[in-house]
Amino acid sequence: MNKFINEDCLEAMKEYPDNYFDLSIVDPPYGLDVYANGTMGAGVLAKQSTYKKTEWDKSPPNQAYFNELIRVSKNQIIWGANHFISKIPFDSSCWIVWNKKNGENNFADCELAYASFKTAVRMFEYRWQGMLQENMKNKEFRIHPTQKPIVLYKWLLKNYAKEGDIILDTHVGSASSLIACEDMGFEYVGYEIDEDYYKAASKRLDTFKSQIRMF
Repeated sequence: MNKFINEDCLEAMKEYPDNYFDLSIVDPPYGLDVYANGTMGAGVLAKQSTYKKTEWDKSPPNQAYFNELIRVSKNQIIWGANHFISKIPFDSSCWIVWNKKNGENNFADCELAYASFKTAVRMFEYRWQGMLQENMKNKEFRIHPTQKPIVLYKWLLKNYAKEGDIILDTHVGSASSLIACEDMGFEYVGYEIDEDYYKAASKRLDTFKSQIRMF
């Protein structure tokens, strides 16, 4: 079933029946508009990184997106939900905290994800500070300004998905989520609307799959 498609996720989700996906793990735009000039991280405490100029982070997804997401998936993990919690209609005891172990800089200390599960708040600790990463021996090359580490998605799948689940990612970005699914044997459907990032993510995903076949 595994699919990765260059398409508008809102239109694509309309093709699926209710509760088709067992779990959606998504990282939609937060609406901070910090990538308009193609840079991020500029400041006295952090080195600047350069990416393509873009407008995709000017505003968060509209209410229709969240309605469709909740309709097509039984459970949801939504990164950045603290920026648009008013658009998520259900309370939850289960928030996920990613402690990025950033140290002293102008980036956020943590990122938060809303989760629809009936469990307690959980924390994942993994350093992700520009050139510095928790696992420097297997350092990930960053192709997207909001890229998250593969191990974060593997931790989410280990703790919140079960064998046989079908996973949805509406904003694939760098393909970290899809690589985690490939590595752990989960079926998935992913969407990325930006053609350049879609091509870069597809290449990264294909490279991983080639390595798996080799070993």
